[in-house]
Amino acid sequence: MTTGRFNPETTRLDDAARAGWLYYVAGNTQDEIARKLGVSRQTAQRLVAMAVSERLIKVRLDHPIGRCMDLSGALTDLYGLRICEIVPSDPDRPDLLTGVAIAAAAELEKVLKSPEPRIIALGTGRALKATVEQLSSMACPQHSIVSLLGNMMSDGSATPYNATIRMAERVGARHYPYPLPVLARDAEELKTLHGQEAVRNTIALCANADFTLVGVGQLDRSAPLVVDGFVPPAEMDTLEAAGAIGEITSWIYDADGRVITCDFNTRVASAPLPRAADRDVVAVAVGEAKVKAIRAALRGHLVNGLITNEATAEWLLKG
Repeated sequence: MTTGRFNPETTRLDDAARAGWLYYVAGNTQDEIARKLGVSRQTAQRLVAMAVSERLIKVRLDHPIGRCMDLSGALTDLYGLRICEIVPSDPDRPDLLTGVAIAAAAELEKVLKSPEPRIIALGTGRALKATVEQLSSMACPQHSIVSLLGNMMSDGSATPYNATIRMAERVGARHYPYPLPVLARDAEELKTLHGQEAVRNTIALCANADFTLVGVGQLDRSAPLVVDGFVPPAEMDTLEAAGAIGEITSWIYDADGRVITCDFNTRVASAPLPRAADRDVVAVAVGEAKVKAIRAALRGHLVNGLITNEATAEWLLKG
């Protein structure tokens, strides 16, 4: 008898789960699903219906697609991860955030359901904002939500991607925004800023977080730091030449996941990067452009958890 993922029944459910994900999460039409799965429109329609009848679909995909589990296991073994969630990819949109955000929200909700007080630390960025938008409304007054970095530029304007306040509102928790700009003008100003009592308290909360969720940024002219106006393109070229490969909460690191010595890092006002040892430090990141930065963060143990999609996981394992 055939068993495991080669069982025809398992394969049929895998196809139904994948069709359900493409329809309900990625927003594909049945014609698009048929093309992507290489089946007729009628078969695609039946697969989507099966995803509902077999209770594979609720608000979130409730079936472990075999390929995703294989990729999760391979990445966990390779990098010694504590948490690794791989969601299906839309072949036409491998950078789609929706499914990854749903999975990250599910991990957050596991922590939020604890009756004991927990500290949750958040980075910023598009992936984190998308994750918070997928959170269910909850009443969690026992928990504290703290930001790992500010979202102000030097002129006082704010980026739209700080997730801390939005999450705190959604789950009814206390929140601690990071009351500083992303960058100080120089090391002396940074020392003064870090000397403020409110900042010291926030940094202490970050250091003791039970669960930390961060995004990962690539370092090139398409990087969030450049797009959001924190680094001029010419300075990014200099950082790349110095071996910079990625950033987490604005801390720039090399291909081995080591924070590099550079002028930019001497001005970063963010809380120090958490040590991914006995606490969960999870990255939410997706897309081919981010693969080198994600791999470096995993290699250097800057994070011990990863939530991404099939396509990104496959690119990571090819390196």
